[in-house]
Amino acid sequence: MSKIVTLKEAILIALEQEEKVLTYMEVLKVIMKNSLYDFKDGRTPKATVSAQLGTFIRKNDSRVKRIKKKNGYVYYLAKFESNIDMSDISDEAELNLGEKKNIKNGNVYQERDLHILLSSYLNNEGVFSKTIYHEKSNGKDKQQKWVHPDVVGVKFSDINEKNAKALLRVTNQSNAYKITSYEIKRTINNDYELKEGYFQAVSNSSWANYGYLVAFEVNSSLINEIERLNQSFGIGFIELKANPFESQVLFPSKHHDIDFKTIEKLCRINEEFNQFIHKIEKTLTAPEGYLSAIVSELKNYSDTVMVNDSEIEQYCHDRNIPYNLDTL
Repeated sequence: MSKIVTLKEAILIALEQEEKVLTYMEVLKVIMKNSLYDFKDGRTPKATVSAQLGTFIRKNDSRVKRIKKKNGYVYYLAKFESNIDMSDISDEAELNLGEKKNIKNGNVYQERDLHILLSSYLNNEGVFSKTIYHEKSNGKDKQQKWVHPDVVGVKFSDINEKNAKALLRVTNQSNAYKITSYEIKRTINNDYELKEGYFQAVSNSSWANYGYLVAFEVNSSLINEIERLNQSFGIGFIELKANPFESQVLFPSKHHDIDFKTIEKLCRINEEFNQFIHKIEKTLTAPEGYLSAIVSELKNYSDTVMVNDSEIEQYCHDRNIPYNLDTL
């Protein structure tokens, strides 16, 4: 076969020929075997192919998709997706690290390691947040996996403004506060995982003003399906970054009225949720001279946050959280 002009074309031909998922090294081997491209410019072939595959993903080129495996990414042509057995590819996707406490090792970070990253992002957005530990619930409801949010957050309107004290005391004004439910996932590699996480978020946020699915590592090929689900069901989507201040709301949540009956139920079965709601109520009804102290109490009860970049990077390093990770 005669040589072609660009490396991009060579990669597409290599993926076309194989009709399966390939690592960047396997893509390179196909290119070299079939003399598809001449690396005569002096660049390292491995690095060049890897970089070009990354460019396909970063630029949302619809022809090429990738999936995260334990030892790195694999790539394939989108038109072959229906012929690929995703269960054979996502070898680490079945691990629910938020529920299994004994699997953490030197190579894996747990879902709950991400909570402080989310709380730091939310704090920067003016949101007080609290992790709700499912295992601390009482009674039979603790067996219901989709009852509790992973994290609950509240944002008050104009809490630092001159008229805030008067506003916050009026609890029946819907613009005084907004409560949000967050469902967090380490990875979303395929459509099955997306649907499972999304409808878990739908289930455990039905009581809140807003609901979000939050993910750290996301297969870029799923962006259109995420958008469709957002438009159909209203759950928003946050792409969480290792540097939380780089996190993004890719799709905003639709607003709903508070379901106070469900809040009462959650308060009965989970004391942490109950205490968080209680502190919100105290803030809304605080006498003028006590508001600052009550807000400080809420802040201290909320999840710990990080504000320093070096502190964040060290935290990620200590827990093996990829710090420089390209996702969507």
